[in-house]
Amino acid sequence: MAGRIRRFLTSPTGTLGTFALAAALLLGSSVGGARAALTYYSETYTSRVQMYDIGVTLLENEKEVSWRNYDSGRDNGSWIEETGVLLQNMVPEGEQFRIGAWYPEVLQVRNSGTINQYVRVSVYRYWLDKDGKRMQELEPGLIDLDLCTDNGWIIDEESSTEERTILYYRNVLNSGEISPAFADRLKVDQSVTAKVTQRQEGNKIITTYDYDGVQFCLEAAVDAVQEHNAEDAIWSAWGRRVTVNNGVLSL
Repeated sequence: MAGRIRRFLTSPTGTLGTFALAAALLLGSSVGGARAALTYYSETYTSRVQMYDIGVTLLENEKEVSWRNYDSGRDNGSWIEETGVLLQNMVPEGEQFRIGAWYPEVLQVRNSGTINQYVRVSVYRYWLDKDGKRMQELEPGLIDLDLCTDNGWIIDEESSTEERTILYYRNVLNSGEISPAFADRLKVDQSVTAKVTQRQEGNKIITTYDYDGVQFCLEAAVDAVQEHNAEDAIWSAWGRRVTVNNGVLSL
């Protein structure tokens, strides 16, 4: 399962290195903001429910960005999927990206299948240097995505890391229904401008911004399991023990 996901994430049709937003010039630096959004499922579990059409779609500011839907009536059953790009239209045309400014980033999930389901979202934030390599000098938390946890979404603190945040929607997402937003705005923290490196060349001290020429990246991955026998389905698909009581999921 994990190997399958890793291969998808790094494949030519996945996310890394495939999509990029035109960089904005900031004090002589380029801080771009774009990564693909994607959806995936556990082949282990969905192979048991191929008689149903399960599917999810990721929405960004009310527009479809990415989806993966199973169509049991197409070619004896096949996936219909599209991997899109987040943050493409974050900066209004004619403007430059501003560090410390909030931008709308409303992220939601729609149940685009024909069965009710529980959904999980994995949000990734990280930095790439000018060569496309992950950076450790800049903390993922400087990419400040305002997450919403007062509307049915809960964070799985046990499974989350500094770079990755896992959220579950506690309620059943009915077929055709759109979830409340799990995020609503984004900014790059102003403190990134204080991240500098100094080196001495002869009698001079050269100061450079750590964010000079780098790109900030945001990914959102969505997956789902059917409503029926959800506790066992989630354990099988995601390896997480949950409790479902009267349709409400808790960790």
